[in-house]
Amino acid sequence: MSQIDWPPEWERTPASERTKNRSYEVTLHDAITDLDDELGRLGVDDCRLSTAMDHQSQNPNYPYANQPEPDDPGVVCRWSMDGEQFAVACDAYSRVRDNLRTVGLYIREKRKMSSRPVTTGETEFANARLPSGEEETVAADPPPHEVLDVDPDAPAAVVRGAYRAKVKQHHPDKPDGDEEAFRRVQAAREAMLDE
Repeated sequence: MSQIDWPPEWERTPASERTKNRSYEVTLHDAITDLDDELGRLGVDDCRLSTAMDHQSQNPNYPYANQPEPDDPGVVCRWSMDGEQFAVACDAYSRVRDNLRTVGLYIREKRKMSSRPVTTGETEFANARLPSGEEETVAADPPPHEVLDVDPDAPAAVVRGAYRAKVKQHHPDKPDGDEEAFRRVQAAREAMLDE
């Protein structure tokens, strides 16, 4: 069995307080598919699902079929959206599929709320936003113009050209890509172009 990637600052439900949720008659596969569909509607394409079950190597968000229920039935779904990291977790129920279904329904409700023409102080997913965990790293990042190798007062066209070259160089899909460098390049472009 795998280790669940539960955010360390979040409380866990004691095992003695976990119950079966008999109102969800859904398979584990269908619960994952529904969750994936909801995140797709949000425009998320980098969901990372964490459970204590062993997950498939070719499709890492899907646990292998016919596994026994793990001792830890918790579920954590992490994703990034608009440059920020989010997570939703549930371990209130004794079965992984029930916790997974709860996470999917929560995201569905939040997505629907965010599509309403109502103005609030923050996004509906603000309470799912994770702290960056990069406070020390962010302070150490070089200035945007150094990341892009341009003058501090470079014109927008020069910044865009340097950005395109650096993105090609550091793109995480390349075998020698660097996700952290890619993120810095994107942030540098946004800072220099006031986006």
